[in-house]
Amino acid sequence: MEHHNRIRRQLMRIEEVLRAHQQWQPVAPDASAFESTQPFFMDTLTPHQWLQWVLLPRMHALLDGGHPLPNAFAVAPYYEMALEAAHAGRDELLVVLLDLDKLFAGDDA
Repeated sequence: MEHHNRIRRQLMRIEEVLRAHQQWQPVAPDASAFESTQPFFMDTLTPHQWLQWVLLPRMHALLDGGHPLPNAFAVAPYYEMALEAAHAGRDELLVVLLDLDKLFAGDDA
């Protein structure tokens, strides 16, 4: 249970970083944006949109429903490439994403 709590806290930290850097959107993208078959919905959503509208809700739903969590999980490498070095909040976002990845690697001590 403590592991789930750590994951939930990390998800909230991701949301905080997105909000702090004005990357949180008040309105969801059009429904067709969620029909993508590409990893991270690269063809229909920005990296920040994917975090807000796909990753965070899905992870919260898994936690809320008591469903099994992914065994292997890593999103930080994509964001290292997807976000330009000068992107506002990039470094802070990468830190929280790396911390999330560590929780799924079992490196959360």
